[in-house]
Amino acid sequence: MNTVQDITSPMTASERYATFSLAGIYALRMLGLFMILPVLSLFAQQLEGTTPALLGLAMSIYGLPQVLLQIPFGLLSDRIGRKKVIVFGLLLFLIGSVIAALSSTIQGVLVGRAFQGAGAISSAVMALVADLTQEVHRTKAMATIGISIGLSFGVGIVVGPIIAHFGGVQTVFWATAALTVLAMLTLIWVVPNPNRLKLHRDAEFVPAQMFQALKNPDLLRLDYGIFILHMILMAIFVVIPTDMRNAGLAAGHEWQVYLPVFVLSMGLVVPFIILAEKKRKMKAVFLGAISVILLAELGLSQTAGSLPAIIACLGLFFCGFNLLEATLPSLVSKTAPADLKGTAMGAYSSCQFMGLFIGGLVGGWFKGAYGETAVFLFCAAAALSWLLVALRMTPPRYLANMLISLDGLDAAKASDLAAAMLAVSGVAEVTLSVDDGVAYLKVDSQVLDKAALQAVVAAA
Repeated sequence: MNTVQDITSPMTASERYATFSLAGIYALRMLGLFMILPVLSLFAQQLEGTTPALLGLAMSIYGLPQVLLQIPFGLLSDRIGRKKVIVFGLLLFLIGSVIAALSSTIQGVLVGRAFQGAGAISSAVMALVADLTQEVHRTKAMATIGISIGLSFGVGIVVGPIIAHFGGVQTVFWATAALTVLAMLTLIWVVPNPNRLKLHRDAEFVPAQMFQALKNPDLLRLDYGIFILHMILMAIFVVIPTDMRNAGLAAGHEWQVYLPVFVLSMGLVVPFIILAEKKRKMKAVFLGAISVILLAELGLSQTAGSLPAIIACLGLFFCGFNLLEATLPSLVSKTAPADLKGTAMGAYSSCQFMGLFIGGLVGGWFKGAYGETAVFLFCAAAALSWLLVALRMTPPRYLANMLISLDGLDAAKASDLAAAMLAVSGVAEVTLSVDDGVAYLKVDSQVLDKAALQAVVAAA
């Protein structure tokens, strides 16, 4: 008999084990990337052939192979296995880290960073998470990985400058290589093997759905938003570390800025996340966060060598950044139809990496051609464009995704089953995939009649 699992039920022990081990792999890989972010612009002056434009490219070239390869790698994992693709991607990342660590020229670092980017394992990891978790717990698993990325960012920007102070930027790349080896060992020896491979439309990119995702204006606004957010992030890190050093911050003391700024900003955004989700004020909070980014960039353009002013504006930026990083994926999940979520998130992720690539490229060029103030003014203009685009966003429906496995679903009865589900209080959308034996639902959990939905599913 088909049953509706309670979305609030706890994960099984095997699901928790798989989720935390995969989150660990993601965290180890991302930690290495984030450690380099606040230090490369400082130490690049020691590399032969460095120019502002090449520095920006070296910081951001990682994003371009990610855009080009993450979706193909995810599709390849459907054919040859998740772990094989992930190991291959981690191996490319390891090779890139070693190349960068051995390089004494900016061109060598460029090659190494490009190899790092070619290790595009995000889609394959998400597919493996879906293989190892039940539909009802998949959102929790994805959220756990998201938290691990956020923690890696905070740790990386604090620890990176400390490591670089004692051994230079090459030491950071060696540390990244060591973390990658640890991630590979975790994948091979700790992460469980899935019983079977299956396409998960809620977690994987489906090429046939790409046009459907691209014609949704609300999803496109969110894609533009994540592009702008990460473009700004990379562009300012081309400039900020050097600005703080020139303003009097002692070498090796960067952690004394990044640690309190990051922790304080995380604490400040929690009430706004609650306001957005629980009080259903998402659009107002979202627009406010973009405005904060805009104000921070305008402030940074006027700091003129004042370390306290730079730190204050950086803190303001991270308040907006952390809030938007938390709300954007939630908005994508709320906006995309349940069976389109994987494809929508694939497009969203590609825009994120493209933003990283363009940010370093443009930030380095503006710094070299017009000076550091121009970088911040460019970022402010980009934030303003995002604010104008976001003003027209449709307030999100506060709906949760629910997936129900249906054994032996009869295609002839699919339309009747969908109509019966839609008649249940709290069910807003139903998409049935007969081939996958799955019902994709959008539900309002506050008013959902679980008993009535259970009765409909049991009778199917």
